[in-house]
Amino acid sequence: MSEHPAQRRTLAVLVAAQIFSGAGLAAGITVGALLAQDMLGSTGLAGLPSAMFTAGSAAAAVAVGRISQRAGRRAGLTFGYLIGALGSFGVVVAAVTGSIVLLFASLLVYGAGTATSLQARYAGADLATPAHRARAISTVLVATTVGAVVGPNLLHPMADLATAWGIPPLSGPFVLSGAAYLLAGIVLWVLLRPDPLVLARSITVSEQPAESPVTPAAKTWSGPIVAGATVMVVTQLVMAAVMTMTPIHMQHHGHGVGAAGFVIAVHVAGMYLPSLLSGLLVDRFGAGLVAVAAAVTLVAAGLAAALAPPSSVIALAAALGLLGLGWNLGLVAGTTMIADATPVATRARTQGTVDVGIAIAGAGGGLGSGVIVAAADFPGLAYLGAAIALLIVPALAWSTRRSRVRDEVRPVDARIDG
Repeated sequence: MSEHPAQRRTLAVLVAAQIFSGAGLAAGITVGALLAQDMLGSTGLAGLPSAMFTAGSAAAAVAVGRISQRAGRRAGLTFGYLIGALGSFGVVVAAVTGSIVLLFASLLVYGAGTATSLQARYAGADLATPAHRARAISTVLVATTVGAVVGPNLLHPMADLATAWGIPPLSGPFVLSGAAYLLAGIVLWVLLRPDPLVLARSITVSEQPAESPVTPAAKTWSGPIVAGATVMVVTQLVMAAVMTMTPIHMQHHGHGVGAAGFVIAVHVAGMYLPSLLSGLLVDRFGAGLVAVAAAVTLVAAGLAAALAPPSSVIALAAALGLLGLGWNLGLVAGTTMIADATPVATRARTQGTVDVGIAIAGAGGGLGSGVIVAAADFPGLAYLGAAIALLIVPALAWSTRRSRVRDEVRPVDARIDG
């Protein structure tokens, strides 16, 4: 089966938009906890920013998924990025005015950018052939690397620019986030034509028999969907918890914002740069095996973070790089499971619902991380993350047995799903 003619253009537009969104995502993540600590004067609440924008991404995931289901990916993704830009600029205003209420409200809205950046990966799979679906997903993810690596390394220039403007230095990166999300939305609205989901739906309708029955997967959560969601929820929980508190941990041991930015840049590179390799591995060996590899990698990351000397930026960067890699393996594997199992008629809505669970897991990890570190220490948090990552393996086994018992049939989407 040959690739649809519109697939190449779709991937090119998504890649361009994701370069901008990566900068918006990474810049805000890097300084969110530091800004909250500065305004609140408390380490125990430093995990709140991650919890707030991840909770906001949960609500946005529903909205983006439903808008995409009704009006296509172009409308849904553009909406999400514009809302994320609004939240970014709101954080800047909150920092200038010293308003804690506005800070958290804006971080909640800022989460829309995170949710949209993740949901863009599904758009890459709408017109992909089954044999190349994981690689299409990973192409969209890897594009985020450019902006995501550049973003944290612009912390000092953006802080200097903010100081020159007479606003708090830590608000500078959120100026970058707002502009990046705005540009991503413009690129998608202007260039994402034809809309991949709308086109996929029309192809399916035109080529299916008139009285084609609704498959069980269209009505219920199948084993592959449960498995994919579980993998992504666990990896998001572990990643968010350890990543959120790393800048705080470094600050407490004498490292500056630049060092923290470098470590987060390595982490974000680990999250997105290996995507093409992850996609090839999933297409070659299957999503289940790669999901197990994700669990093993996250365990290694947790142990490395716990044992890393606090004075060593390189050791912490290596640990956070492994953390990002484990997240990437889990995301590509889990997303492919979801994309393979969801029929085009309900695809965007189901994917949006799955991403709600991912966002809630991230919010819980971000919020709980500050409490755990305040009560214990950073190594304790990292060890706990390694233990939680192991839950992926029995969850996959359970979901596989559930799928076999119910003997569900994978949905077929004509030319798209083979």
